[in-house]
Amino acid sequence: MEKPIILVTNDDGITAPGIRNLIRIMRKIGNVYVVAPDKPQSGMGHAITVAGPLRLEKVNIDGHDNEYSCSGTPVDCVKLAINKILHRKPDLLVSGINHGSNSSINIIYSGTMSAALEGAIENIPSVGFSLLNFAHDADFSQAEKFIENIANNVLQNGIPKDTCLNVNIPAIPFSEIKGIKICRQATANWDDDYIERIDPHKKPYYWLTGVFANHDAGEDTDEWALKNNFISVVPVQYDFTAHQAISYLNNWNFDV
Repeated sequence: MEKPIILVTNDDGITAPGIRNLIRIMRKIGNVYVVAPDKPQSGMGHAITVAGPLRLEKVNIDGHDNEYSCSGTPVDCVKLAINKILHRKPDLLVSGINHGSNSSINIIYSGTMSAALEGAIENIPSVGFSLLNFAHDADFSQAEKFIENIANNVLQNGIPKDTCLNVNIPAIPFSEIKGIKICRQATANWDDDYIERIDPHKKPYYWLTGVFANHDAGEDTDEWALKNNFISVVPVQYDFTAHQAISYLNNWNFDV
């Protein structure tokens, strides 16, 4: 049988160790095409480039063809890959491996997961992978077998329409990972703060900082799974409708 076409992207940039490891894993499964940002694009969410040109450059990083760096966002990469590189939809889209967590509320800001969501919008089976280690030299080896297993399951079984998977992997040795747990997204937020400093021109500037606050004690959440040495898998949809609020709003008086 012909090997599946797999599109690989990320938000940490095409040379990041996470995507280089993901590319290597996917090459064991299918024919891999890479379209990824030419520089880090963390925190870009679902941003697209509309006010300027996009550039694609064919690159050869590990001695393989079909790799392109893109001047745009992760979502730009997916759109360009489908329209200008593949000229078709791939059989699987994988994004990552992100350096750092994309669990809970982090998905809102994540370029890694927005690329996977763009795949779901295009009806492509899509998965975002993240390792809970922000270090450039993070050890991705403990995640390899699980990533390969999840990718093969997606190819064999598919994903429900309009859905992608958010996979987060604890940064612990392979022998300590207890397994894979299907979860819901924990209810949490960031308590933001901004450090104010003064530049050489005596003008203030700000660095974003903050503390992650988990408000959810449920044992069916991604945060619980990760803290208990499980890999969390959260099915994610791009329909933002708050369906439970429709009946409430229908009771309002809109007469003018």
